[in-house]
Amino acid sequence: MDKKLIEKLKEKLETEKKSLQKELESFATEDPNLKHNWDAKYPNREDGDKDEEADEVQEYNNKLSLEYSLESKLKDVNIALEKIENGKYGICENCGKEITEERLLACPEAKTCLKCQK
Repeated sequence: MDKKLIEKLKEKLETEKKSLQKELESFATEDPNLKHNWDAKYPNREDGDKDEEADEVQEYNNKLSLEYSLESKLKDVNIALEKIENGKYGICENCGKEITEERLLACPEAKTCLKCQK
């Protein structure tokens, strides 16, 4: 794979990583004991009535779903960056063939080629 393309994709992945981390940090904390794991903060408001408590639970559930989605994407980005460092980036995890440039430009953290994705 072309070194310029790899550098371009690495920059894209680094930017995405910073963006994902910033968004996660707005409502969650990184777990120091588990790699790639974040914990959503429970919105504990003082002196709330039952309606406010129900709203807190709903807000927390929404944050958990978002946390999982962002955490999963961040994990994929980190894995892609590790593969770049190890010289294994852009290779399909299923068939071992090179992932197309178009696919990597659209989704730089892709683990599989389009054929295997389907």
